[in-house]
This record gives sequence, structure tokens and C-alpha cells, in this order.
Amino acid sequence: MKKSILLVLCLSSTALPQQSPPSPPIAKVLTVQTTVVVLGSPEAITAAESAHSTVTLDPQEHPLALPYLQDYLRSDASTFIQQRGSAGTQADIAIRGTSFEQTLVLLNGLRINDAQTSHFNLDIPVPLEAVGSIDILHDSGSTLYGSDAIGGVVNFETFKPQASTLRLRSGYGSFGTNQQSFLASLVHRRASEVLSGTRERSNGFISDRDYLSESASSETRLTTPLGDTDLLLAGSNRPFGADQFYGPYNSFEHTKGWFASLRQPFGPSTYAAVAYRRHSDIFVLFRNNPAYYKNQHIDESWQAALRRHQSLFRALTASYGLEENTDAIQSNTLGRHARNRTAAYLNLDLRAAQHGTLSFGMREEILSGGRRVFSPQFAGSLWLPHNLKLRASVGYGFRLPTYTDLYYAAPNYIPNPNLKPESAWTYDAGTDWYLTPHTAASLTVFHSRQSNAIAYVRTDPSMPYRASNLIGLHFTGVESSLEWRPTSHQHLRADWTLLFGAQQALHGLQSDTVSNYATNNAGLQWTQTWHRLLLSTRLGVTQRYQRDPYPVWTGTLAREAGRLHPYLQLSNLTNTGYQEISGVPMPGRSITGGVELLFSRGKR
Repeated sequence: MKKSILLVLCLSSTALPQQSPPSPPIAKVLTVQTTVVVLGSPEAITAAESAHSTVTLDPQEHPLALPYLQDYLRSDASTFIQQRGSAGTQADIAIRGTSFEQTLVLLNGLRINDAQTSHFNLDIPVPLEAVGSIDILHDSGSTLYGSDAIGGVVNFETFKPQASTLRLRSGYGSFGTNQQSFLASLVHRRASEVLSGTRERSNGFISDRDYLSESASSETRLTTPLGDTDLLLAGSNRPFGADQFYGPYNSFEHTKGWFASLRQPFGPSTYAAVAYRRHSDIFVLFRNNPAYYKNQHIDESWQAALRRHQSLFRALTASYGLEENTDAIQSNTLGRHARNRTAAYLNLDLRAAQHGTLSFGMREEILSGGRRVFSPQFAGSLWLPHNLKLRASVGYGFRLPTYTDLYYAAPNYIPNPNLKPESAWTYDAGTDWYLTPHTAASLTVFHSRQSNAIAYVRTDPSMPYRASNLIGLHFTGVESSLEWRPTSHQHLRADWTLLFGAQQALHGLQSDTVSNYATNNAGLQWTQTWHRLLLSTRLGVTQRYQRDPYPVWTGTLAREAGRLHPYLQLSNLTNTGYQEISGVPMPGRSITGGVELLFSRGKR
């Protein structure tokens, strides 16, 4: 805990000023290449320059298209959502067949991952209305981002207003659902403020699956001679019925979250950030008898970083920095624990416009107790004729056990305080082909070789699960996508990810985590606007390991012109009965309708 005073000395490599770098000449012609991405690189670069497989989603392009953050993530076939609760109450995220603990979640480049249990990594305290972009990295990211980034990284970047705006929304739908939200932005010449809040309540589609989901945020930006100061404050409150979540019990859970961050540049080349996160969780096994079994956890984390980049030669850039993370937990079942880790990273980036890139990065992380983890990464890309880009990367990722892995004891679960950190080498190679200025195709082959993978295993159904380190867990897969934007009013995206998981690591044992991944995940998404009338629809087909495939079809119809925006959102139109977590049924067909009022004043 004493190391927390070092917080002012450290930085997450994604906490960078969001400034688009000059695009190479080829990107000026090909409009589908010009999306700015941050993940996988210490500096903001365009999709055309990236040597990694990345996806960027824009919730602000059509704010009424999808109702929840996890619905945006589902539009990426390499991202598998394992949902228990609705409206953001609980959903896990896994990338490329890794476990949900092996995905790092960031908010404005700062860690959100929960130290108690990764089940709360998507418990984002910022309302969807205030999220400006979602960046997804399909690759090991520990070199730049530290622990948990084995399968990939997801960064939620908050909305930066260009005009003073007021959005008010109210909706009603199936299962007694009622929704209210607002977003108010005030823009001045040297300052801006964004206030946002959302509330949703439902009776639940079955008994004991009712929920209340509330979140609110305030973000203040101020332009000074040093740069753009950014202060974010956010909080959430989510009580929900948890029937069947962890077994055949009518359980109940209540989570609360708080997040505060300050990001400050010091000139054009140096950047610093500090953040604090607090999360509480109350779980009762039997809702009608809370005294029988109750867990109550409070975990806190502090983080900070200091980062700098500079040009060494004309095409060679060095980026380097320090990072400090401290987390602690107080729990009636897990006890009191705390740990810190300190890291330094260096990344060398060589870029030749219209020819390709080559980068090498390394990170040294010192854990509590003196253990060290070294995480290197190599990546490169090469442009060929006909707008064809080849890319490849190899990187090392690691994850520390959560406090639940180490200390949680229950009749069906045995902890292991001697668990080792898990790690993996990830290799991938792919190609991006920009066929026309509005069409792009991508194909990637990847392989992950894990060591000391953390999983709960048992010898037969009559025995409890025991937290263990496994060896020999390997994944191989192929991901592909095709994107077509013929006009600014039409967007078609098709993607498919296929996985082969080597289950021999279980050596005949049973596991409820290792085998819960999607072997096939495909989607077809189409968005069209006519005179500001939005029609958006997506058909997804998923097949979990050793399970039958299932389709889920969603759609939205909304008016985007003027001040009055009526909308209709339809989920699971096929009324498919399916489970993303074994034993936890998902809702059937549902319809939500409402109206949004928009008041806006000129752009900055």
C-alpha cells in the first residue's frame, strides 16, 4: 500500500491524447482505412498502418442502433459475450477462444478489470450514451497494457462533444422494461462538460431475473498551455436477480461501482494519468433467505502512469513509460489482501510510408514479493501492390490470479493460494486487402500456446471444482471479415471466426471454464439510412464447444432527423432458446420502443 504514493509517477500506454496522425498517402485514397486505432500501438495510428488485427466501433454514429455495450461487442465475431444478466448487470467477454479472465478492459486507456473476479470486467460505470468509440485488439497486449491482456484488449473511449447538446430518452418494452437516459454537453472555446445518466428497470423474463441498472458520469475537459486536461467521474448501481447464475439457486446480487480519473499532457510528447476504482458486490445464495449464505466484497484499485514518445530518426520513434498499479480487497469470505505491481515499457517503431512498419516492444513488470514478468512483442506489416497489406506479430501475455481464484471457498469450489500467474505466447499472421475505396477484406490465422492456465477442474460431477494451473492448453483459429461502405448511408459487414481448442490440457478432468468458448461465431450486419430513417439489423450464428449452433437476430428502426426521434428495438427475433453460460437461459423475443428528444447548438 505504501507504493500508492508513487501513483503520480506512472501511465497506461493507451492514455494518449486522441489526435489523428497524418495518414500515409495510400490512406487518403482508401476511406475504409482511415479509422484511427490506438490499441496495439503506443500512439494513435490509422487502420492502414496497424500491424495488428483490430476493430473500431462507433456508438455515436447511430446512437439508437443498439441498446447495450455488449451488443456492440457482439458485432465482432472474434469477441464472444458470455452473458448472465441483462442491461449490463453481468456479462463476460472472451476474445479468440481465451477465457473471460484473459481479456483486459480499459476505460479511456485505464484499467477496469476487477481484482476480485473477472465477472465484473464489463461492469462499466459510464452510460452507453457517453461512450464515443470502442476499440478491440485481437492479440496479446501485455507488452503495452500489462496483466490480463492474453487474448486481447477492449478500450471504451468516452464521447468528446463538438457541440452543446441535450438528449433525453424514454422507452418501454417486454418483460416490464422501462428506460430513461439523458446526455447533456456544454462546449466552450477552451472547455467542455458532458453529463450523462441512464436507468433501466425490468421484471425479468423469468422469475428472479428482475434487475435495476443505473449509471451516471461527468467528464470535464479544459484546454491549457500544457494540453487538454480531462477529469472523469462515474458511478453505477446494479441490483439483480441471479437465478441459475452459479447453480440451481434463486440467488440475488447487488453491485456498485465508482471510477475517477485525471489525464494530463505536459507538452506534445509527455502524458500522465491517474485513476481510482472501487467496486462492491453483495451476493446471497437464496433470495428468500439471505442469512443462509452471503458474500460481501469491496475491492479498490489505484493506477497511474507516465509516458513519453520522441522521434529518434526520421522514421524511427521511441515510446517509453512507467506504470504503477495497486489493488486491495476486504471480504467476509476472502479476507483482506493487497498487492502492487510496477512496470516499465519501451517500444521502438519504424514506419516507412506506403512500404510498411516494424516494431519491437518490451515490458518488465515487478509483482508483489519480487517476482518479475518480462513481456516482449514483435510486429510488422508490408504493403504489396494492389493495396494488399501483409502483417504478422508474436507477443507474450500474462494474467495474475484474481482474489476469487486464490481465496474463494464454497461447497462446490476450492481455492488455491499457490496459483502461479498464467501466460501465453500468441502468434498471428494475416492480410488486409483494400479492394476499392469503400471495400476491405481481412483474413488472419492465429495460434495461442498457454502455460499455467488457471481453471476450475474436477475429476467427476460428485466432486467440487478446484482452482488449478494447467499445462498444454493451445488454441488455433482463423478470423475473416468483409466490410463494404458504398455510400455514407449504407454499411455492410460480414465476419466469421473459427476456433480449434486443444482440450488435452484437461487430461480427462472436467472444467466449466476451459471448454466454454465459441468454436464458430459468424455475423452479418447491415445498416441503411433513407432521409435520416435508420434501419439496422444483424444476424449472428454461434456454436459453443460441443454444442449445437444457434441463431440470434436483432434489428432497430429509428428516425434520426429533427428533434423527435422515435425508435423500435427488437431482440432475438427468432425467439431462439440458447445459453451463453451453461445452465443460464437467455431471454426470448423482446421489443422495446420509445422516443428521444434532441436539442443541439452549433459545433465548436
